[in-house]
Amino acid sequence: MHASPAAAVVITGAMADGYARAGFTAVVQDMILGPDLARYVDLFTTRPRFVVVLAPRPDVLAHRERTRTKKGYGDWTVAALDHALRMDAPRLGLWLDTSHQTPAQTVQEIVERLPEARLPD
Repeated sequence: MHASPAAAVVITGAMADGYARAGFTAVVQDMILGPDLARYVDLFTTRPRFVVVLAPRPDVLAHRERTRTKKGYGDWTVAALDHALRMDAPRLGLWLDTSHQTPAQTVQEIVERLPEARLPD
């Protein structure tokens, strides 16, 4: 039996909060688009909360998708994904254009700019 997407989101929030209460730093990675982003982060009761949005340019995203052996976006097109991200999602936290970054460079920038990712309590 599989949980519904809505149930999975609630479980994710509860699990992350449980880890935080136990003294761990909980990091949740997901792809939440459009207005759902604000509702999603509101599920987390632990404070402080941080949001980092990785937003490479659409042409870079299309190239990355073409060169992957696994397809990461299902029925989404790059154009639809980019629109939902840039036009429909609220500007919460730290948004990074990772178009020309290695994973290590992205991590370094996140760490250096973490205060910008913090959401109001």
